[in-house]
Amino acid sequence: MPPKLPNRKTRQLLASITNKRARVVIQHILKRGFITTEALEKKYGYNHPPRAARDVREAGIPLETFRARSSDGRSIYWANPDEYSHIALREIRRADILWDEDEIQAYERLKKAAKAAQFRIPEHVKRIIAKHLDEP
Repeated sequence: MPPKLPNRKTRQLLASITNKRARVVIQHILKRGFITTEALEKKYGYNHPPRAARDVREAGIPLETFRARSSDGRSIYWANPDEYSHIALREIRRADILWDEDEIQAYERLKKAAKAAQFRIPEHVKRIIAKHLDEP
């Protein structure tokens, strides 16, 4: 299903952007929901993809940048990571968890339990949280 169109205010903001690199990033995100540095380099010929993302930010549109599994790229998203509608207008929330030093053993137990349940760790964590929140 194609993404819904942005609201009127957002469409006006997007239409006001004249910087070519920023428009390329925005149009690609609107069409596909994300863009990688690899796409910016190979498809659009940008030698410095972070500059294209900066152009979008300088135009007043926030982006979330994080690493994705690709040959050498990062995916660029329009977002505030805690509570936002993605530029493709899907509701998304993120919670990044870091296990440090003494917590590594807990992570390893979680990893082992996820593997035994045949889930990737993020899905397993969501199931644990959902179960915990459903209990009185």
